[in-house]
Amino acid sequence: MTPFILMAASALIFAIGGTPVARWAALRLGVIDQPAERKIHASPVPLLGGAAIYGAFILALLFFGDLFYVSEVVSIFIGATLCSLVGALDDRRGLGSYTKLAIQLLAAGVLVFGGVQIRLFGHWLDIAITLLWVVGITNAFNLLDNMDGLSGGIAMIAAIFFTLLAAMSDQYLVGILAASLAGACAGFLVYNWNPAHIFMGDTGSLFIGFLLAAVAIKLRFPSNSVTVTWMIPVLVLGLPIFDTTLVFISRLRKGLNPLTAAGKDHVSHRLARLTGSRREAVLICYLIAGAIGLGAIFLTQATLSEAVVIALGLSLVGISGIWWLEFRRGGI
Repeated sequence: MTPFILMAASALIFAIGGTPVARWAALRLGVIDQPAERKIHASPVPLLGGAAIYGAFILALLFFGDLFYVSEVVSIFIGATLCSLVGALDDRRGLGSYTKLAIQLLAAGVLVFGGVQIRLFGHWLDIAITLLWVVGITNAFNLLDNMDGLSGGIAMIAAIFFTLLAAMSDQYLVGILAASLAGACAGFLVYNWNPAHIFMGDTGSLFIGFLLAAVAIKLRFPSNSVTVTWMIPVLVLGLPIFDTTLVFISRLRKGLNPLTAAGKDHVSHRLARLTGSRREAVLICYLIAGAIGLGAIFLTQATLSEAVVIALGLSLVGISGIWWLEFRRGGI
């Protein structure tokens, strides 16, 4: 774990030092998120916090990572950088949802071309699942970026679990990527916790979503069967997946396009209305992410029957949660 701790600590320091610079740049360039009816902040907040996360991640790898291993995942860096750049353009000028989707598919295609893909069935089906997974998780974190400290905190928790999982199976490459991201997100949270002084914007949310999706694909669990272990990354990223599913169902019920519509229909918004506190809502999301992450750790050594019980149980909890939040309480 020592190399991973070093990577996380260095990225943390870079992010703490770099985020005020990103905030200054956002103010000078006018990259600011203005208040609006569908948003929860009441005053303008600078964007480009994601640039600090990206910079801290890259600097940690350059200064403390093993470049031999880094060179093996050039496709991950190209794809993640592409997502971060398109996010920066969206923060600055605004891009259409379908334009962003097309570029995300291109970035996912870079992963596949570089050999980073899901391998379950073979040939075109694995490629299709890979594209769906990468684009889905990338957008899930973009959608999750709706409350102070939420997307960055959930990304940090997921990256910590990916680091632990990588250490358990001696996967150095995956470990340094996940640890660097965890440290970068933690440093950013110093300034993004409620009340936030800066938002990550699409620059950060698209980057961390893409990177976590790629890291999840790279994870391997030689001590157990793929019949069991395919569920592990799904569990670690379970909260963003649940939130995206809830939002899509809610917007489709209203006859809205889930890709272009916006609103206060996320898990965090609903929890904030229930608890009366945005901070409590975010902390509850942290607890949920941590709990299902522990379930993912257990799955590394679980039998097939135990894995089936966990999968069925969590599926039931997820379906019940959607029913209660969307139907029982009448949506939003």
